[in-house]
Amino acid sequence: MQVSGRQIIDAFEAWVPPGLAYKWDNVGLQVGTLDKPVKKVMITLDVLESVAEEAAEADVDLIIAHHPLLFKSLKQIDTTTPKGRTITKLIENGITVYAAHTNLDITRGGVSDILTERLGLRRTSVLVPSEQDKLIKLAIYVPVDYTEKVREAIGNQGAGHIGDYSHCSFRVKGEGTFKPLDGTQPFIGTKGELARVEEDRLETVIPESKLSRVLDAIKTAHPYEEPAYDLYPMKNKGEEIGVGRIGDLQKSMTLRELGELVKESYQVPSLRIVGNLDEEVKRVAVLGGSGEDYIKHAFQQGADVYITGDLSFHEAQDAWQMGLKLIDPGHHVEKFMKQAVQSFLQQKFDKSNAPEVIVSRVNTEPFHFM
Repeated sequence: MQVSGRQIIDAFEAWVPPGLAYKWDNVGLQVGTLDKPVKKVMITLDVLESVAEEAAEADVDLIIAHHPLLFKSLKQIDTTTPKGRTITKLIENGITVYAAHTNLDITRGGVSDILTERLGLRRTSVLVPSEQDKLIKLAIYVPVDYTEKVREAIGNQGAGHIGDYSHCSFRVKGEGTFKPLDGTQPFIGTKGELARVEEDRLETVIPESKLSRVLDAIKTAHPYEEPAYDLYPMKNKGEEIGVGRIGDLQKSMTLRELGELVKESYQVPSLRIVGNLDEEVKRVAVLGGSGEDYIKHAFQQGADVYITGDLSFHEAQDAWQMGLKLIDPGHHVEKFMKQAVQSFLQQKFDKSNAPEVIVSRVNTEPFHFM
């Protein structure tokens, strides 16, 4: 049986929760419906008219994009404009569009981490913290034959993630008792009689941002009509959340050498650089997309150089005067999200019903480099 768009997005959102996105961002469903079977998914950085045409020719059912197609509110859809023609093409061909933007920037393994890892930075931390995800302890009671099913289901939705380990849990065996009353349809036991069942108490931790998804997974995987579970707020500090990363190069190098490394790692033909090219740098801040609003964050966190896109003249001049070096590789380096999302989805579904996941081949970079 073919998976639906909603099943695909449910799996994707376990990695990239919409709740991580900034309030001003427009993430999620953009055009179409998720309640239909999906045979082919296309991953793209942008949804332009040429991308919509590519998707239509390839019989794509669902597009997952990084940059929202509908970023600002539309007051009309003029089909003579590029955006109007794009939306028309999508609707006529039954193509659904879904966007993950700042939530994909922020999430573990997302754009910020991808760009950081391509430079080989070490001892990294969040550049611009927005909050700290609160932790919740879950204790759930499961009949022993279903413990593994429940453990796997909640782990796949983000429960039990501690540092670089996933699916962490602890269980204790015990006896559960309950009496099914009128109106119930008990999975185990008889109405009006006290049932005694060998159960496991399964304990794990959940980031608050993923709590609703974990609870939905419990309802699906647990055999009882009314699963019994407890939620406890924890004082342990959760993962710091925010855009950008800052870390150290494996060894010091000149700004000129770092520029060459950035060109090679990000596959760009040229750069804009601010600062003395012969000075050595080691501590590097990285933020994909347009990051000039966070120049002061990079400076205050002790970065020698800040790598981000779309830098304007006066902001670059201010950084230069304060002694912070800058490298602008352009906005389009976020393109590496395409392979990351493709790889994630290809691993999420059985081969029998897995959708084909392709990457857009249309170049959406508006600039030429000479």
